[in-house]
Amino acid sequence: MTRYEFEQQRYRYAGLSEEDLKQLLAMKGSSYSGLLERHNIHIRNVEHIVKSLQREGVEVRVVKRGEYDEETVRWADAIISAGGDGTMLLVASKVFSKDKPVVGVNTDPERSEGHLCLPVRYTHAFPEALQKLRRGDFRWLWRQRIRLHLEGTGINPTPVNLHEQQLSLEQHNQAHRITTRESQRRVLNDSLSRPHLLPVRSLNEIFIGESLSSRVKSKSFPKPHLPLSHHRASYYEISVDDGPWEKQKSSGLSICTGTGSKAWSYNINKLVSQAVEDVLRIAASQTDLEIPLNQQLIEKVTEDYNESLVFSPEDRRLFFSIREPIVNRVFSSSRQRGFANKVCVRSRCWDACMVVDGGTSFEFNDGAIATITMSEEDQLRMVLLEN
Repeated sequence: MTRYEFEQQRYRYAGLSEEDLKQLLAMKGSSYSGLLERHNIHIRNVEHIVKSLQREGVEVRVVKRGEYDEETVRWADAIISAGGDGTMLLVASKVFSKDKPVVGVNTDPERSEGHLCLPVRYTHAFPEALQKLRRGDFRWLWRQRIRLHLEGTGINPTPVNLHEQQLSLEQHNQAHRITTRESQRRVLNDSLSRPHLLPVRSLNEIFIGESLSSRVKSKSFPKPHLPLSHHRASYYEISVDDGPWEKQKSSGLSICTGTGSKAWSYNINKLVSQAVEDVLRIAASQTDLEIPLNQQLIEKVTEDYNESLVFSPEDRRLFFSIREPIVNRVFSSSRQRGFANKVCVRSRCWDACMVVDGGTSFEFNDGAIATITMSEEDQLRMVLLEN
């Protein structure tokens, strides 16, 4: 779905005309003509992909984001994601067989990075990519993915699809409340107290944390009272590789794959050269070592450290990151980040979510336990073509 289509869908119930939409976008500082141009580029590139496949005698079914479901995945021998990385994450989320190839084509390479897609030159040279596939002039890339088991109390295995809903904070909370009622009845019947494998696999990362800011009303304001937002820390217990449980409070927990190590996890943990310079200056002042504090060394140390955060998408290890841990006599954080084969998290939160690849959200409140692992059968088979 392009931004133009999103804006159309967002206001479709208001009955806006194209002229109304143009004025509304202008009020928000967005260019109607610019969005329409990018939309048309996407459409032309999708048509180019479809015609290229049909010329090779391949049966093609084009589906929109809202039409993409498990039946479509079962029908296809291979799936082509036409869009950017966000589209690829959505496509991958419904592919459970490691025998079904997935190919990403970046349909707007000027505006989209497309890390998960073929090299950008194949957007316009897609017939050449097809010929390489026919000749076997490529290699399979087996991207590891995360699986989730959920158990305990306070759980709700019914996902909220954030791609489709584009929820506001209040709508997000309401959606989880609606899906919770029937689920809680099933929990009381003991149908979900045992570990339950969730119907989703993560290609990038899992994020666990409080979903909404707490809201209070201050009596110091005249009526009507104004709601004020305050940050609410995420409270949970964590066990790494079957080690002891550790109580933690933080801004949330991220667990990523090698694929996701270039995404949010990288930005959580990366250092800037200013911080590296400060640390090196302190090290020089506290030791007898003569550290040449020139810009070349600072940039080299910064680069090497940040590169160490990235690992292969075929690596079977998880990488966890504790965001802004609170450390005091009650809460600890013996390891703020690190590799693991298994991570277990017990929620002590009141309004938390477990978000998969930024697109699927599960309620994760007090008493819920998530076991986060990898399995060989969850690998995603993708194509790697050289430029």
